[in-house]
Amino acid sequence: MTDPQPSRRNGSPSEVFAAFLMLGLTSFGGPIAHLGYFRTEFVTRRGWLDERGFADLVALCQFLPGPASSQVGFAIGLMRAGPLGAAAAFAAFTLPSALLMIAFALSSAALDGSVGHGVVSGLKIVAVAIVAQAVLGMARALCPDRERAAIAVLAVAMLAALPGALGMIGAILAGALAGFALGRGETAGRENGLPPPLSRRGALACLAGFAALLLALPVLAGLTQGLALFDAFYRAAALVFGGGHVVLPLLESEVVRPGWISAEDFLVGYGAAQAMPGPLFSFAAYLGALGPAPNGLAGAAIALAAIFLPGFLLLLAVLPFWDALRRRRDAQSALQGANAAVVGILGAALYDPVFTAGIGDMADFALALACFVLLVAWKAPPWVAVLVAALGGIVLSLA
Repeated sequence: MTDPQPSRRNGSPSEVFAAFLMLGLTSFGGPIAHLGYFRTEFVTRRGWLDERGFADLVALCQFLPGPASSQVGFAIGLMRAGPLGAAAAFAAFTLPSALLMIAFALSSAALDGSVGHGVVSGLKIVAVAIVAQAVLGMARALCPDRERAAIAVLAVAMLAALPGALGMIGAILAGALAGFALGRGETAGRENGLPPPLSRRGALACLAGFAALLLALPVLAGLTQGLALFDAFYRAAALVFGGGHVVLPLLESEVVRPGWISAEDFLVGYGAAQAMPGPLFSFAAYLGALGPAPNGLAGAAIALAAIFLPGFLLLLAVLPFWDALRRRRDAQSALQGANAAVVGILGAALYDPVFTAGIGDMADFALALACFVLLVAWKAPPWVAVLVAALGGIVLSLA
């Protein structure tokens, strides 16, 4: 068998930073598109991984909570140039979109007058189309049979009875239990192409750190607003199964319900994030910059660190054990059920707050439907739909 990581740990952090910076500036299209860019750059062009090693890494990051494309990039940087390489990959891939979102947050007050209000309205409307597309695509992939479709509906019902973070946690746990009972998981082959970049002792330390923060932060959150902000974003990210769009309802529960961010500002930022390159989780920079003190650059930095940290800790914790875990049919079954519940959670968010806050009349709905058709039928990239919605919002505001 060929070495799956032929050039592992023989690069430099500066080399990793340069490679990922170009991707951070040009990678439009969301997590699935990002993985395609990564494969082209690091498997085909640079040869840092072979096909098997890359496929194993993608499978692992899809299995874990967190931003899958950012986790893949973090792991590639780690394997190429060690911990500094991982940090370089994260910074280079994330900073371009994060800085753009911070600038948007700090200048959002300037969006006044008919044109500004039209742009804001268009960004809220396009969020309806983008989330609807995400729900449709995830439902096709993650709810392919009657049982898993029923799990998704059950998740919506649980959120109707218990809105907020507790309802989401309960829905995910119930989905995992239902998936385990169904036993539809498939085991992977016994050979693994992904060598662990750290020891099992180091992995267990990362797992302990993840759990300690998850338990301690809610207790410490009352001490300062900075800790409260870190806690909110950390807990939201610790539950994100299924990609960047799934963070929407979790973040809404953490920052809109307590009154830190208005529902309108939340959706405007989410719409703007669709037009940015790089990871969708850079939306956190906008929320941190716009929220209560510490806000601005400090709030954005806290939010960004908190939303990415749990996914990276879990990735490091599982890497040395992945070969054994991927062969367990019961683990795969539980994950299938949890993913089906995630479809229901995102579907609930499509109604509230996305549709209820974004659609005010039939003209708004027509514009949202046009953007949806652009995305689904015409296969337009998200930034095109954002541009069309912004222009349409201006037209509607002037009419």
